[in-house]
Amino acid sequence: MSLFGKDATSSSHLALGILCHSSLQILSSSVRLDGKRWWTAIFRSLQRCSIGFKSGIWLGHSRTAVSTYGSDPEMTNLLDRMDFFVLPVFNIDGYEYTWTNDRMWRKTRSRNSGSSCIGTDPNRNFDAGWCTIGASSNPCSETYCGSSIESEIESKNLANFIRSNKSIIKAYLTVHSYSQLLLFPYSYKYDLTADHSELLSVSQGAIAALSSLYGTRYTSGPGATTIYPAAGGSDDWAYDLGVKYSYTFELRDEGRYGFLLPESQIKPTCEETMLAVKYIASHVLNNLY
Repeated sequence: MSLFGKDATSSSHLALGILCHSSLQILSSSVRLDGKRWWTAIFRSLQRCSIGFKSGIWLGHSRTAVSTYGSDPEMTNLLDRMDFFVLPVFNIDGYEYTWTNDRMWRKTRSRNSGSSCIGTDPNRNFDAGWCTIGASSNPCSETYCGSSIESEIESKNLANFIRSNKSIIKAYLTVHSYSQLLLFPYSYKYDLTADHSELLSVSQGAIAALSSLYGTRYTSGPGATTIYPAAGGSDDWAYDLGVKYSYTFELRDEGRYGFLLPESQIKPTCEETMLAVKYIASHVLNNLY
């Protein structure tokens, strides 16, 4: 999912990005709320997504944001000062395939020249140490990096959208499952970013906010050392492009259910994660760069 925003007090723009691992096609509907017009951007994919759990989480977040406007001072302030654009599903073809053929399908559904194996791991397809550590050049691998950088229409369209709006994008959040982690760059190398201290501090505040609701324990840190090294991720790519506040959520749980999280845990996951998102968004709003 991606959020982008505008400072209501000036003509300058700022943006917060959230990605729920798809290509961007529309910016669509508007609704009226308290005399104001709220625009919701839904980015539709030409190709299709792996795990539906994530899209449900973020559609839930969108409903929460709108429904609490006026009653939640923090959310009201964020919505007054920022426009939120939501990309619910990144890999639409892969997502559809999980309903029709393989519940645990991960990759896109594009054909690979010279191979009978289908698809590319879209989170290994961005220009961030592409196809080096933690990625495979084998089309049959679950972590296949693709035939080239942004070979997949999903990653190409997303990257083009972010590049064309680079001047207003101040943060980028990408949402995955599972492991209960809040990660930030880098994942494609072990070097610390120039903003490591601030990114770590913000992540710690965010997971503290998250755990305050149900006591869910998260760990935060750079991707390479906190979970595993992985080249070609959109979060690293966005950071290197100049989007300082770039984070990846790995949602519930820690492995008991894994990708097959029970339905009863989806709403609580949404509720607690929203607290972390609000924390990060508020920090961005108060620390423009």
